[in-house]
Amino acid sequence: MQVQLLYPVSRPRRLRANKLVRDAVAETSLSPGAFIMPIFVKDGVDREPIGSMPGYFRWPVGDALVKHVEEALGLGVDKFILFGVLPDDLKDPEGKASYDPQGVVPRAIRLLKEVFGDKILLFADVCLCEYTDHGHCGVVVGDGKRWRVDNDKTIAIYAREAVVYADAGVDFVAPSGMMDGQVRAIRQALDAAGYQDVGIMAYSAKYASAFYGPFRTAASSAPKFGDRRTYQMDPRNSREAVKEVMLDLEEGADIVMVKPALAYLDVIRLVKDSFPWSPLAAYSVSGEYSMVKAAAKMGYLDERLIALEVLFGIKRAGADLILTYYALDAAKWLGEGTPF
Repeated sequence: MQVQLLYPVSRPRRLRANKLVRDAVAETSLSPGAFIMPIFVKDGVDREPIGSMPGYFRWPVGDALVKHVEEALGLGVDKFILFGVLPDDLKDPEGKASYDPQGVVPRAIRLLKEVFGDKILLFADVCLCEYTDHGHCGVVVGDGKRWRVDNDKTIAIYAREAVVYADAGVDFVAPSGMMDGQVRAIRQALDAAGYQDVGIMAYSAKYASAFYGPFRTAASSAPKFGDRRTYQMDPRNSREAVKEVMLDLEEGADIVMVKPALAYLDVIRLVKDSFPWSPLAAYSVSGEYSMVKAAAKMGYLDERLIALEVLFGIKRAGADLILTYYALDAAKWLGEGTPF
């Protein structure tokens, strides 16, 4: 039996007639509560502008940092991830400063938790690239062309770093080094230290991407030799991301992540479809931010429209949380209403 449609000529444009209609039937919503705002923290007195990331700064641990977080809270942004910035003379081959209880990140955690308490959700990046004198994400053995990152020595340091951050009061640690077994090692160390309630947001599918360039300037973390392709993922692969995420979930990750975001929207969707029950974060990285900033400065595009379109695209692809350098601006723009 053939079904005869009463209205055989569809007119989808009726649902785009004006903004009220478009808002009523919009499939994707976005609010500042979905953002995790990265913050670079350092020693010193004054904030420092980051040349490769216009409008972004390195913040000293003190009143200026508190005011920065207070501004974000006033706009509805209440999730933050901390990255430490260290002068070169304090770095060493094993990144020992990463687990110094008096280091810049633990001090920032203690300060922000003392001031804001449970009003904020605080994450801390767990890696070694900001703390090693060679800039790699782990302990390097060998030299010249015959070198490698020692996986097991590295994850032992990650575990120690994570416990220090938990001692300081962090809510989530975020291992980003892409070492095998890093989530398990950190989970075991946290549990053994009595921090069963501290969560893990794992950089599960982190690609060896050229989009990280501005961040490496901001954090002074570029590798002095070689590259990170032996431990970060191949940009040509997507199914491999499912395996990496599955392993991290099995090891105890509470939130998983895809990084970068813009060139990997297909991976975000694949991961969300494969693990719909798991919270998924996506990191809209420094290169994505700086490209938009540069094009807007040249007058090539509308910064507000492009930035929000990118963020909605990441959310539409399946991300629950978005790490973005546009968190403050996007929160302001969303407060004025979506422009679409």
